Amino acid sequence: MFGLGRMRRLLAALDMPHLRYPAVHVAGTKGKGSTVAMIADVLAASGHRVGRYMSPHVHSVGERICVDGRPISAADLVAAFRVVIPAVDQLDRAAARRGGRRPTWFEVVTAAAFVHFARVGIDVAVLETGLGGRLDATNVANTVLSVITSISLDHMAILGPTIGRIAREKAGIIKPGTPVVSGALHPDARSVIAATARLRRAPLAQLGRDFEATVVESDGGDPLAGGEVEVTMHGGRDRPRRYRHAMPGRHQAENAAVAVMAARRLDALGIRVPEAAITRGLATARLPARIERLSSSPLVVVDAAHNVASMESLLDTLAPALATRRPRVLVFAASNDKQIEEMLALATGRFDHVVLTRYAANRRGATLERLQAAARAAGLPQPLTSATPAAAVRRAKSLAGRRGAVCIAGSFFLAAELRRGG
Repeated sequence: MFGLGRMRRLLAALDMPHLRYPAVHVAGTKGKGSTVAMIADVLAASGHRVGRYMSPHVHSVGERICVDGRPISAADLVAAFRVVIPAVDQLDRAAARRGGRRPTWFEVVTAAAFVHFARVGIDVAVLETGLGGRLDATNVANTVLSVITSISLDHMAILGPTIGRIAREKAGIIKPGTPVVSGALHPDARSVIAATARLRRAPLAQLGRDFEATVVESDGGDPLAGGEVEVTMHGGRDRPRRYRHAMPGRHQAENAAVAVMAARRLDALGIRVPEAAITRGLATARLPARIERLSSSPLVVVDAAHNVASMESLLDTLAPALATRRPRVLVFAASNDKQIEEMLALATGRFDHVVLTRYAANRRGATLERLQAAARAAGLPQPLTSATPAAAVRRAKSLAGRRGAVCIAGSFFLAAELRRGG
């Protein structure tokens, strides 16, 4: 099912819109969306017209396709699809005759993004891979810089069961001679990325080798209001510089450092990025459902954490707030193909109550029975259940009272349903 042939044929039928502007291409397991947002905001602060393509969306497909931070309008989305659909129909007919595969939904939406970006005349695109990298529909772009963020276990049935195998798929975005910035810290991922970069003679800047990210500890500040990172370059004359990032979480310091390094590489390539623009862009970049505070009394935080690594980052960030609030309640739902047992095990000892639910937005949602068994196996308090996410949050707020805390996690689908309902 996966491959680039269909995407290339589709774009050829559309007169190659993806080749009309340079692109920054971002892959990774965790942090790629945040890093895309940071790079896009830095480029916008530099005066460039920026197309940003991300997935998944939280509420509407239009969120995936943004220009200068604004989601595509309904009218422009329809206009893009009106250009794309005739070419899709042509490929569908050819596939039916030859017994081949038709363009996927993700390929069609990606083509619509490329068409829209060309139509409005962006200066540069910042693209997030949908899944993997090597065979992802975005991997046909006119890439001038490849960026790889943290790599951990996720989508193992498709990408492979080990960090090394997953890294090989992510490293598939590296192009011959094209610079690469990597924030991957796992040794297996680092070796795969470095080997791929050498093979393709692509200059590589690696976090932990060529540059460092040091969290600047705050003096009792609000851990949900963002943070500060000091970025140090190795082997150069630049002094360490400090940047404020709007996205909360210690892990966002590494993403911010990768974005800083990407900005400097782009500036060296002739896409001007002043230092002041890096500071402004990092201070404004935000995304919904990334350790997002919905209320303060009780504290209610929603995060789209849907794998072990992102759950670890969420709980690490929330630790100071959870330490001062009682009772603490976890609201959790997840898709069947996720590491449910492992994610819930991380919550052991951190919450006084657990409310399990199932979202209606996607049929892959794990059943309440499976979630209950996983919670018991993890040693969590006797799990409660609610038939809908809205009911689960009402119950969690009642349990937390005004002085407690509610953490909502496990899936983008869960976050979307609860954000929509407030």
